[in-house]
Amino acid sequence: MDLDQPQSFHKIDRENMLELIQGLPGQLELAWRLGMNFELPELRPVSQILIAGMGGSAIGGDLLTAYVRHISSVPVIVYRDYGLPDWAKQPGSLVVASSHSGNTEETLSAYQEARKYSIQRMVICTGGKLAEMAREDGCGIWQFEHHGQPRSAVGFSFGLLLALLCRLGLAAGQEKAIHNALSSMKLQQAGLEPEQPILKNPAKQMALRFSDKLPVLFGADLLAPVARRWKGQINELAKHWAQAEEIPEADHNLLAGSQYPQLLQANMKFVFLSASTEHERNRLRVKLTHEILREKKLDTEIFEAAGEDALSNLWTALHFGDYLAYYMALIKNVDPTPIDVMTELKKALQNYK
Repeated sequence: MDLDQPQSFHKIDRENMLELIQGLPGQLELAWRLGMNFELPELRPVSQILIAGMGGSAIGGDLLTAYVRHISSVPVIVYRDYGLPDWAKQPGSLVVASSHSGNTEETLSAYQEARKYSIQRMVICTGGKLAEMAREDGCGIWQFEHHGQPRSAVGFSFGLLLALLCRLGLAAGQEKAIHNALSSMKLQQAGLEPEQPILKNPAKQMALRFSDKLPVLFGADLLAPVARRWKGQINELAKHWAQAEEIPEADHNLLAGSQYPQLLQANMKFVFLSASTEHERNRLRVKLTHEILREKKLDTEIFEAAGEDALSNLWTALHFGDYLAYYMALIKNVDPTPIDVMTELKKALQNYK
């Protein structure tokens, strides 16, 4: 597919994933507004929050925990598994079950465990069994409408969670940050749209550089979960292998794996996500780690997130990655929406209930 022929994109993108990517700023804005107006049940004082979710629902929790870790007065932890860890069964816990469909079996399991121990619960979903159970139990349920894959609902899975923390008094004063993030996303988006030719479109240019490489994506601080998001989008949209690593941890192990660079030179692409709001030592680590790999003649580059504050850095970087993965899918002539292999796995699991 020629990326400078946007009139032909629909031939590959048959379910219009592009529209969902383009609508992400509006989705985030809507999620924030809904979350600030949904009914909030009366809750006992919260000493810790567990967000139970998988895939596209869990990544919203990852983004939230990275953003509020220096703001929130209580720990906020994402849990991707069945049941609950013992620490979450304490009276001061709040379990937020987040599932796009409301039928994710791991998230249902976590909710049922929280119910068993009479732990405070909130539900974020579009419906399904999770909504049914929450209504039966009289728990708080924030139900939103979204037609599409869970990975395209990240604005809801993040925006509703941030609004929840604001209303619990754990991350107050976010209205201006949301406004700045939306403005920064829209400003960047103008240069990423299909009508922008390759010569002027950095997402198309990066997609071409990635097309015959296996990306290794590095993120620190706020951008660690964004690197994971890029990985997931490249996997699911482009059906392309990718790897996500976190700095500073990667400097304590993965870097040693570059000792024999000839094994990496032909196939690997190393990309460092960076932002002005990162801890200064992590920005230094990104710079130095990038230089070490370049000296070994490895294919590396630094991506600098747009925006002047933390939430803007987070969301402009994430949105860029969505466009990148989309253009990678088109280069490979792959429909970015279906994920047949994952659907087959879910069907196989049904046979073992």
